[in-house]
Amino acid sequence: MRSFGTPEFLFMLRATQWTVALSLIAYAGGGALGLVLAFMRVSGHRLANGVARAWILLFQCTPLLMLLFLVFFGLALAGHGQNAYFAVTVALSCYAGAYFGEIWRGAIEAVPQGQWQASAALGFSRAEQFRHVIVPQSLRIATPPTVGFMVQVVKNTSLASIIGFQELTQASQFVNNLTFQPISVYLVAAALYFILCFPLTLLSRRLEKRLHVDRPAPLAA
Repeated sequence: MRSFGTPEFLFMLRATQWTVALSLIAYAGGGALGLVLAFMRVSGHRLANGVARAWILLFQCTPLLMLLFLVFFGLALAGHGQNAYFAVTVALSCYAGAYFGEIWRGAIEAVPQGQWQASAALGFSRAEQFRHVIVPQSLRIATPPTVGFMVQVVKNTSLASIIGFQELTQASQFVNNLTFQPISVYLVAAALYFILCFPLTLLSRRLEKRLHVDRPAPLAA
């Protein structure tokens, strides 16, 4: 049995890079998907709204762990092999996209109706209303909860260890099996997650205060 020391810590630190990489991929993939879902929800088109709503409900009501299993083993059944990296990125992107879509949909709908009416009176098309009036104001509302949800994404990457993807949590399990020092190992793992998540939490709170999201936006002239 070996003791927990610098080599083991560095091994966990290297695995943290994959936690960060998975989080960034989930932000990018989930953000792109969430943007599409948000605009489908507010498009006024009944079919698009229904499809987006069904997608959001499906992935918000399905535990991420079950989603990981379905994608991971579904790939094998489809004859593509068990690719843990691909399964994790798809599952996290779909999961994050559902929440980002609902956050941004709420932010768009939180813009006062007077803004729509004023921009329509100025002769703006619906696309121009979104571009010049609605989206800039909804960004102010959506930014703090978007950053706050990123904390959940970082923590949820730990579930990737269930299907054998080596990020921080699985690396911690491996080190614990070598050292049999769970308190030391998991305290270090918890500290690394804290270092990743705490700045995002502070940023979310700071943005909420700076952007004054609790105050209504001034009506367009």
